[in-house]
Amino acid sequence: MKLPVIPNEIPNEHDKSARRLPPWLKRPLPVGGTMAATRRIVADSGVATVCQEAHCPNLTECWSHKTATFMILGDRCTRRCHYCAVATARPLPPEPDEPARLAEAAQKLGLRHVVITAVARDDLPDEGAGQFAACVRAIHDVLPGATIEVLPADLHARPELIDTICEAAPDIFNHNIETVERLTPIVRPQAKYRRSLDVLRIVRERYPEIPSKSGLMVGLGETDEEIDRTLADLRQVGCQIVTIGQYLQPSPKHAPVARFYRPNEFDAMARRAEHLGFAGVASGPFVRSSYNAADVFDRLRQSKTPR
Repeated sequence: MKLPVIPNEIPNEHDKSARRLPPWLKRPLPVGGTMAATRRIVADSGVATVCQEAHCPNLTECWSHKTATFMILGDRCTRRCHYCAVATARPLPPEPDEPARLAEAAQKLGLRHVVITAVARDDLPDEGAGQFAACVRAIHDVLPGATIEVLPADLHARPELIDTICEAAPDIFNHNIETVERLTPIVRPQAKYRRSLDVLRIVRERYPEIPSKSGLMVGLGETDEEIDRTLADLRQVGCQIVTIGQYLQPSPKHAPVARFYRPNEFDAMARRAEHLGFAGVASGPFVRSSYNAADVFDRLRQSKTPR
């Protein structure tokens, strides 16, 4: 099934014009000599990073500043989303020493804000919630001054699994809505738009002291009205932080880009989100859910009482 309003044929991988990016999506080369050191620390930890597995466009910038988003529970996902570069395959069992290795890597990198995400682990009875909690506690032990953001899959909106993670006391609970309701069955066939909203609603109702966050990709064929509806839906369930970024096709096998939004359009989306009452907003072509996450969280803490 192809995305509506997107050409029926996926661009040929040898057609350079189909893959050409507009000028505002060209990234400068990183400055500084810390990238190699970051790569060594991450490699030594044995923990995957979403920076690498998801082909994040911000990898060189973030790694040059010694920051990384850790992806626990392996690099094989049980779901196949048509926008995501992470491999779909039978996962390996969770590694008991992974929390300690992750915490050691975060300590060596000197992180002040640690982001932990994961592949979907529908194969596990607790869908990986216990490993998330163990990682949060391990980081708290070695980096008591750092803030921690968790970014799990939807956990099928099971309250007991959300409890498992939240009781470990992360500073932010992030779950991405990813796209508008109409496109969710097409680009996220094993997910549900309303189920993702339920995750954020449960966090807000049961743990109001933990700010909730979500991310939205644009460029998959959504309309302005659908973007606004999604932002309103997120606010309705108490989501306090939102990120909005440009979808970039990881490979010719993934969903094609329907359009590239200009920087001024992202500015307009940010204003609309702020008007809806989000306490923290990051909107731009290269914005990803964990990109500059510490800065977004700092702005939230500096704002008035979370809404």
